[in-house]
Amino acid sequence: MSSSYCVRWGILATGDIARTFTKDLLINPETRGVHDIQHTVVAVASSSSLISAENFVSNIVTPKQQEPLCAAYGTYSELVQQTNVDIIYVATPHSHHFQHVVLCLDAGKAVLCEKPMTVNARQAKALFEKAKEKGLFLMEAVWTRFFPVSIAVRNHMIDNKIGEVLRVSADMTHILHDEQWDVGNRLIRKDLAGGCLLDIGPYPLLWILQTMWHIVPKERRKGEPRIKGTAMTMDPRTGVDIMTTMLIELQSSPKGEQKAQAVATTGFCVTFDPDGENTAGPTVRLYGTKGELQVIGPIYRPEKYRIILHSGQIIQEKLPVPAGGHGMFWEADEAARCLRDGRLESGVIPWDESILTMELLDEARRQGGLVYPDEIERLTI
Repeated sequence: MSSSYCVRWGILATGDIARTFTKDLLINPETRGVHDIQHTVVAVASSSSLISAENFVSNIVTPKQQEPLCAAYGTYSELVQQTNVDIIYVATPHSHHFQHVVLCLDAGKAVLCEKPMTVNARQAKALFEKAKEKGLFLMEAVWTRFFPVSIAVRNHMIDNKIGEVLRVSADMTHILHDEQWDVGNRLIRKDLAGGCLLDIGPYPLLWILQTMWHIVPKERRKGEPRIKGTAMTMDPRTGVDIMTTMLIELQSSPKGEQKAQAVATTGFCVTFDPDGENTAGPTVRLYGTKGELQVIGPIYRPEKYRIILHSGQIIQEKLPVPAGGHGMFWEADEAARCLRDGRLESGVIPWDESILTMELLDEARRQGGLVYPDEIERLTI
């Protein structure tokens, strides 16, 4: 048996998402049936202080990885210069993704960047162009696409299990805690590209795109999805959106016989899971001519789905995340395999689909009147 491929990670930022990702990264891959990939964390950087990075290493990395030693840095510039780093996970607020990915690419580093890729489509296009020019791997961390439930649902769409799918609804809403409504919180700050659309709005879009667009061969596509209408409710204090609904027209269903429609909802004022037990019903519904496919529970971390056919047959599947993980290790495995195989982009979340997502978000913002400061919208650093 050939030896596994080991990837050496650098972690850029030390917030909640970086902690969750790194914990998953250090779970033994064999516990999820992966034998060809290994991960190590060799460097962590914080922009706020060296102590923050050191605490991250001692609290998150060292308990799971004694060798190799993981270094801590007090600046991102130091991190990207380390020769023992193969790929950098960018976990800063999305308002700063553009500048931080540029920093990594200019230093010759491959990048896995948290979603959304950038603040707007122009920035995303510029990053992918730079990655192509430099021959470097770059991927948006759309972790949900790698879940077994996502894979199973895509396969059911391909085999027409529920017939021609003509409508999709997808919801990602959750109520902010009292302290999160503070105007200083990143979710509410306009200078950090706050608001529900860019923070959690990509999740309903990813379900629409992975089921109605991604699975369709490029030669059969009849035109990109379009935002036909957007409704936004703004926070009167800061001007970011706190409730948004998008109506999307797809030029054809995956089967290609008729046009299809989709509704994506997101917000901070209500929740898809009022009792915390996922009893409120499906968060994603795919309506087909032979039945319906429903995703149960949080759409960002799906573990269950159900198919209800017109014949009366009901199929239910539960595909839990193994090893007590959160589920972010699968996207890391994909990034590692791409590095091993010399690929610049992933086939699961290719560059053009990250750009398409940003274009849809751009149009929703245009229709809803959500404009961010030029400092985070522009292409210069």
